[in-house]
Amino acid sequence: MEPNKPQNNPVKPNPWEKPLKPKKPKTPREPINFKKYWKLITVLSLALFALIILLTNVYVVKENEYRVVRQFGEVVGIYEEPGIRMKTPFIQSVSTLPKYQMTYDVSEAEINTKDKKRIIIDNYAVWHVVNPRELITNAVTIVNAESRMEEFIYSVVRTELGQLNYDEIINDENSSRGSLNDNVTARVNELLEKDQYGIRVVDVRMKRTDLPEENEQSVYTRMISERDSTAQDYLSQGDAKKREIEAQADREAQEVIASAKKEAALIQSEGESEAAKIYNASFSKDPEFYELYRSLQSYTKTIGDDTVIILPSDSPYAQILSGNLE
Repeated sequence: MEPNKPQNNPVKPNPWEKPLKPKKPKTPREPINFKKYWKLITVLSLALFALIILLTNVYVVKENEYRVVRQFGEVVGIYEEPGIRMKTPFIQSVSTLPKYQMTYDVSEAEINTKDKKRIIIDNYAVWHVVNPRELITNAVTIVNAESRMEEFIYSVVRTELGQLNYDEIINDENSSRGSLNDNVTARVNELLEKDQYGIRVVDVRMKRTDLPEENEQSVYTRMISERDSTAQDYLSQGDAKKREIEAQADREAQEVIASAKKEAALIQSEGESEAAKIYNASFSKDPEFYELYRSLQSYTKTIGDDTVIILPSDSPYAQILSGNLE
């Protein structure tokens, strides 16, 4: 028997595989010669640097703001007209101050009124910057300007309310209460202008007035008592007015009734006078009939259902009753 010989089994090619391409030999690249492009690189670098410097030193002035330019910390320009401007690179800086109106909430404070009542007040102020240079010189920052404004508001409000009673402060119908805000605003502006802080207060308003907790109940009780007393005064005045109107109406009614009775009496007397004239004219034509008529009238008044009359038989009155008219 022959030993087993290795069998040569050829590998069948896969029709789905792409045939491998023979690799091309790599050609060595030439090194870049930077010396050839150094002028172009320098020009582009300088242009980019100039563009960066330009963009970082251009600023825009908006309608509702001030732009303050400082050079080594000193103010060299303040601009408020809208537009595009440029500062000197590296030695100048630009900051912004608001030009629009702002609202500042003043801290609550406790004061004493003229009638020795302790109250807590809460105000707010509407203000704006009118002179940026004065603000930077004397107040330095917006925060410092608001702090000084708050001090002036507290001082003026304490002085103004110290001249009013508590009832005048809480009563909106009182004229002095209505002008308080205007007085405080005007006085605060005088103090700000005197110290040249560069800001102006448009309006100061009192948002709320409260009592300390230990005084609230006693004041409320007193207010209720005063309102009850006022209500009783109104009721008393109403009753007095009612009685006055009723008396006037009764007096006018009595006058109308008396006038009517007087007029009725005149009419009745005129009627009786006219009737008497007619009776006289009628009875004068037949006196005997008149005597008979008067006698019959007297009978109707003297004789009733239970009347008993005792008369002599020969009296004319008895003869008439008996029917003897001769």
